[in-house]
Amino acid sequence: MKLYNTLSRTKEEFEPLNDKIVNMYVCGPTVYNYIHIGNARAFIVFDTVRRYLEYKGYKVNYVQNFTDIDDKIIKRAQEENVTTKEVAEKYIDEYFKDADNLGIKRATVHPKATEHIEDIIEFIKILIDKGYAYVVNGNVYFETAKFKDYGKLSHKNIEELQAGARIEINEEKKNPLDFVLWKAQKPGEPAWDSPWGKGRPGWHIECSAMSTKYLGKTLDIHAGGPDLVFPHHENEIAQSEAAYGQPFSKYWMHIGYLNINNEKMSKSKGNFFTVREITKKYNPEILRLFMLMAHYRSPINFSLDLMEQAKSAYERLLNAMANLKHLFTACKEKELNEEEKRIKEKFEEYKKEFEEAMDDDFNTADAISILFEIAKTANTNLSGNSSKKLVEYILDMFLKLSEVLGLSYRGVETELNDEEILALIEERQKARKEKNWKLADEIRDRLREKGIILEDTPEGVRWKRV
Repeated sequence: MKLYNTLSRTKEEFEPLNDKIVNMYVCGPTVYNYIHIGNARAFIVFDTVRRYLEYKGYKVNYVQNFTDIDDKIIKRAQEENVTTKEVAEKYIDEYFKDADNLGIKRATVHPKATEHIEDIIEFIKILIDKGYAYVVNGNVYFETAKFKDYGKLSHKNIEELQAGARIEINEEKKNPLDFVLWKAQKPGEPAWDSPWGKGRPGWHIECSAMSTKYLGKTLDIHAGGPDLVFPHHENEIAQSEAAYGQPFSKYWMHIGYLNINNEKMSKSKGNFFTVREITKKYNPEILRLFMLMAHYRSPINFSLDLMEQAKSAYERLLNAMANLKHLFTACKEKELNEEEKRIKEKFEEYKKEFEEAMDDDFNTADAISILFEIAKTANTNLSGNSSKKLVEYILDMFLKLSEVLGLSYRGVETELNDEEILALIEERQKARKEKNWKLADEIRDRLREKGIILEDTPEGVRWKRV
């Protein structure tokens, strides 16, 4: 299995530090608002990475933090006249609602910055004692010039970073690239006691402190969005390797950018979408499928037209699932004949191709195309006369490979059998002939609630399970 390492800019063979255990850290949200679809892409992708590693037999220790103290959280608390804790707790709850809907598994640990203040303070003490950090007026800064490898993740040297980075002018810093580890308290802001006076942690230090606490001083995988490469992950490397003198993470993974209608997502442009807004219009699994239909390192463009295409694709998979489940109940127990054995071999080859796609830097786009091949071949080769054993094998494979991608096809079950569906369609047709539109609409709505979608065509009424 190979993955692309941002640190080396090459695909590397994946070899975890501890045989079948993978220690993986993913930067989580700053909890002052609902997560947007850019956040969702990262969380969906790395959830899928985790799922595939588990499918391959690894035990994954998966840590994803919550930044629950931050300038934006403080500003939101002041606007709403509540505490920062109330803001953070509200949006942590909302995050879990969205993540659960998207099929994102809970992390092994979801640490919060405010619950690890002592760990952060101890980490900063190590950096001060080793000469990598300095104190000015109750603020503590990391001195980037002292860390000789600064810039190795973003592949820029310090002079380039100084020229290109947007950095606030701060007279306290020795160097414009130095970053804050501890912020002295400002009036009205929440603060904690420290050896340098009351204050709160900087953003970068929390991830280093919490990841090393739960996963050790060297991680297997550290992952996040493309905007985190610099400065966040660059700074994490600097402070972590300065503190402990060993590599901070063996592999670094970053997703590609997400644009909206070919433009960068921006509230000011009015093209900013939260997950909550999109999942009011679409099944959350459609959004998940959309995010995985491109390779995770490729930039993707989001639009409602493209979501409609993803919806159609999802419905094809749903129909395949419904047909397989229907055949499983309808087919009889019997041994596979020679033709069915050849069909089974074809599906075994599909499974191998799916795994080859995922082994090649988690290529979900190709993996999804294999799912469609499975669906197409099943529809072509299976019937009510097929062996139940063959149908069960294909159904089980389809479920397991879909599960790797986080697709569970929620809503595919229906309480109505085919005869009941046809009887209701006939009743609706009669109502339409009699111009009893109210009854016709009620029947359509009842079928929709049971997962049955009707399509009126010149050739008659078509229906499908969703």
